[in-house]
Amino acid sequence: MKKAERAELILNRLGELYPDPPIPLDHDSPFTLLIAVLLSAQCTDERVNLVTPKLFRLARTPETMAEVPVDSILEIIRPCGLSPQKSKAISKLSGILVEKFDSKVPQDFESLESLPGVGHKTASVVMAQAFRVPAFPVDTHIHRLAQRWGLTNGKNVKQTELDLKKIFPIESWNQLHLQIIYYGREHCQARSCDGTRCLICRECYPNRKNPVVTQKA
Repeated sequence: MKKAERAELILNRLGELYPDPPIPLDHDSPFTLLIAVLLSAQCTDERVNLVTPKLFRLARTPETMAEVPVDSILEIIRPCGLSPQKSKAISKLSGILVEKFDSKVPQDFESLESLPGVGHKTASVVMAQAFRVPAFPVDTHIHRLAQRWGLTNGKNVKQTELDLKKIFPIESWNQLHLQIIYYGREHCQARSCDGTRCLICRECYPNRKNPVVTQKA
């Protein structure tokens, strides 16, 4: 099976399994989504969703968040990990949004990635999910699945993102990255599948006998 054929199979199968995948991080605005995505770095979405209600009761806009002491933010988000860095980033980016962006989350990659604590993946999630701009956020799990499915041989998430954008139609990107996340969590985890066990791995490579050794992101 050629790469294009695998890509079509994957697109169709994920569309059947997850026709309307929800955004996994609870939010009610571009700003609360930005904060939630920032907190999700090296942390599960489930844990973020347990932490953010308390944080957003305290402040849910750039103006109000910029007034909250860093120590108060830190105390709330501590369960998310990397909390000292994240609390400082949340405070600083809130102030920058107020001062430079009229208290609004910018709708372009360059401006988003200029904010403290906001890398390309976080910016991609916000652009895709808050503003519906085509983007393909790639985390380590998507990177691993793309390798198992023979869609990339990239050694990092940047190369994997470029490869996935080349093979899938642009109109599918925003939904597809969520579909891959949900499928990976349910069927193709690192411990439950080694490239030979789950439905999509078996369909893409029915004759594969040996486990797939993936490149780290």
